[in-house]
Amino acid sequence: MKLLVLRFSALGDVMMGVPLVDALARRYPDLEITVLSRQPFEAPFRFLPANVRFWGVDLNLYKGVAGLNRLYREIRRQGFTHVADLHDVLRTRYLRTRCRLDGLRVRVIDKGRADKRRLTRRRHKVMRQLPTSFERYRQVFTDLGFPFDPTFRSLFADKRPDITALRALTGDKGGDKWIAVAPFAKHAGKIYPLDHMQQVVDGLRRHAGYKVFVFGGGGREKAVAEAWRQAFPEIVSVIGQLTMEQELQLLAHMDVTLTMDSANMHMAALAGSPVVSVWGATHPFAGFLGWHLPEDSVLQADLPCRPCSVFGQKPCFRGDYACLHALSPETVIEKIHALLS
Repeated sequence: MKLLVLRFSALGDVMMGVPLVDALARRYPDLEITVLSRQPFEAPFRFLPANVRFWGVDLNLYKGVAGLNRLYREIRRQGFTHVADLHDVLRTRYLRTRCRLDGLRVRVIDKGRADKRRLTRRRHKVMRQLPTSFERYRQVFTDLGFPFDPTFRSLFADKRPDITALRALTGDKGGDKWIAVAPFAKHAGKIYPLDHMQQVVDGLRRHAGYKVFVFGGGGREKAVAEAWRQAFPEIVSVIGQLTMEQELQLLAHMDVTLTMDSANMHMAALAGSPVVSVWGATHPFAGFLGWHLPEDSVLQADLPCRPCSVFGQKPCFRGDYACLHALSPETVIEKIHALLS
């Protein structure tokens, strides 16, 4: 049997599929699993069992119906018997429909859109924990006839990866506590104010025995990290210097990772790093907290307007992002001290 798993974006959502695909592959070693997604998202899948293959594509080459038909023909040539749609967007709906018409067994994720609207609406919110994406993904595989227990611990559960090749950047760890700070996210509603975060970085780097590493991606984020490094020369910015695979390996050596509700949170969780995550417009109730992260790893303000968004992309109707400004740098630093001690 050959299973095709569809999930094109976003990076964090693709990463949330990693623990389930890993556990599924170990439970069914004779099942050939192919994950079809965007090429840049491949790194975490390289650490999964041998019966998992990552099929990375550039979706710009498959635009419109003609492009999707071409992609579908490539899918059919590979002889898949089952299709798991973990995305449920226009592209995957078209592909899965054609697969179903050709006799493949197909199941699709229930995203719980109505429940998420009730959770994030402005008034009369229904505040309750919704099924996580992990639970929703697992249900798709179960509905396809592949039940399993979610046994995943981390990408490096057996042994921390060798990062000797990164020593010129990281230095020797010795007895230091290594702290990863990933202060960025795709949407403003998820980003802790950068002036606040600079105070956090300053407070952490002053502490004897702490070494701070800044993670991120893109030119603007690199510029912010470089400005911090010039102000605080002892911190290390890894932005633009490592592949995603190397970032995962380095995160496995962190004593704590400070993140937003972002892909970096999921990367750290997959690598097995303890995590402290800051949440603003979004909320863990929507089901996107990282793999096996405890509730007390979350920092969030108790405001009646929260959450106002599932993904953090909606403008703040108050106009001040009080949900993020309400968390003082001292609160964040104290949380990290408590975890490390």
